[in-house]
Amino acid sequence: MKHLRQLMMAAALSLSGAPAFATPTPTPVEASAPAQTAEHFLASLKQQTGIVTLPSGIATLRLSDEFYYLDPKDTERLLTDGWGNPPGFKTLGMIVPKAVSPLSQRGWGVIVSYKDDGHVSDEDAAKIDYAELLKQMQEDDAEDNKERQKQGYSGLHLLGWAEPPHYDRQSHKMYWARELKADDAEQNTLNYSIRVLGREGVLELNAVAAMADLPTIKQELPKVLAFTNFTDGNLYTDYNPSTDKLASYGLAALVAGGIAGKAGLFAKIGIFLLAAKKFLVIGVVALLALVRKLFNRNKD
Repeated sequence: MKHLRQLMMAAALSLSGAPAFATPTPTPVEASAPAQTAEHFLASLKQQTGIVTLPSGIATLRLSDEFYYLDPKDTERLLTDGWGNPPGFKTLGMIVPKAVSPLSQRGWGVIVSYKDDGHVSDEDAAKIDYAELLKQMQEDDAEDNKERQKQGYSGLHLLGWAEPPHYDRQSHKMYWARELKADDAEQNTLNYSIRVLGREGVLELNAVAAMADLPTIKQELPKVLAFTNFTDGNLYTDYNPSTDKLASYGLAALVAGGIAGKAGLFAKIGIFLLAAKKFLVIGVVALLALVRKLFNRNKD
């Protein structure tokens, strides 16, 4: 243990420019990753304001002064590097409030995505037993979490509805909210989901926040909906049954995760974590990597 502490002290001195052990001059790979703080990370994200046309042109955002938009690339960086989510979830970007840092305890954002599985019929809206649907989703946890753990992530559990699903037939919008618990998180995560049904697919808005911020999210989401719209020709009422594809599932499967459900809970539509933030100061990562290198050299 004493020897390991000496190695760590030597690594810290090496990063600060002071002399350490008499080892060969580090290669460019070994001298990687300059220190980056959370502020530097946030500054590297390109904030877009005003009118934004989403990738593929399916919808537009007319952002108010209270919000900014991140493109899909920066959205994935925030989701993975900032919030500790598994990589690979394809989005159309993210809407973030200006008033609070997304890396703070009160930070939140609305992830935007689109599923072009076809026109989703709303005929089953009044027939769904959401209590039974919740039970089925919770029973999937054990198997889903095995896959998460294989990929190095903690278990994720659906505790219940933070707000039961309900469908607005007039606006063709589906609303629901889930309370999620990660094994390594001190607080629970809120996923507040809105699905805007369109002509040939579904526009997905997923607000991710701490569970304690549910009142704030319910207050702010109407503002987001007000400036988020399908482009002309892509509205639900534009559906043409003779030419357009009909989705193979209805509203119940939409809430449960649609056909993506077989990919596991973490990959289902709209499952994201915020409370288990894993943003690390890159300088700390570099320090630990250097400690490992010095330790391995010493063993050799």
